[in-house]
Amino acid sequence: MNIRILNEADAQIYQSLRLRGLQTDPESFGSTYEREVNFPIEAVEERIRQGEDRFVLGAFNEEGSLVGVVRFMRATDRKSRHKGDIYGMYVAPEVRGQGVGKALMMESITRAKDFDGVEQIHLQVVSKNKSAKKLYQSLGFETYGVEPRGLKEGDEYFDEDLMVLFLKLD
Repeated sequence: MNIRILNEADAQIYQSLRLRGLQTDPESFGSTYEREVNFPIEAVEERIRQGEDRFVLGAFNEEGSLVGVVRFMRATDRKSRHKGDIYGMYVAPEVRGQGVGKALMMESITRAKDFDGVEQIHLQVVSKNKSAKKLYQSLGFETYGVEPRGLKEGDEYFDEDLMVLFLKLD
């Protein structure tokens, strides 16, 4: 497996995997397939473009196919720059349980530590997603709250656990 920062040239394969995730696990995302299927490629390029305060990682299998992604964004306002957020974590179903998600998260944490002043990483996860919560907890994330009915898909509501990993405890 190869993990690297995605760039604009990866926009098409990123979008394909993202749309797949929105279809196979719609309850896990704040967005929807219907919203993103018509995004112009320029919007996808902008989403994955590395910046001073953000990156998108991709995990590629031995055949070179993109099988997992995760986004990190640091808060940009002055009083919140000590925080970063994980978004859009997705691993293709056929490679789940093989360490792809853990490798993506570990690399995200390592890279987030390189951002000067980042002290904590936040994420939200559907409360019923026990495997994802177990992964995040194994990396040191702690639940600090629950947003009841944080997401709604059709007529079904999903609570979201709010989790944090403290990088510094100064």
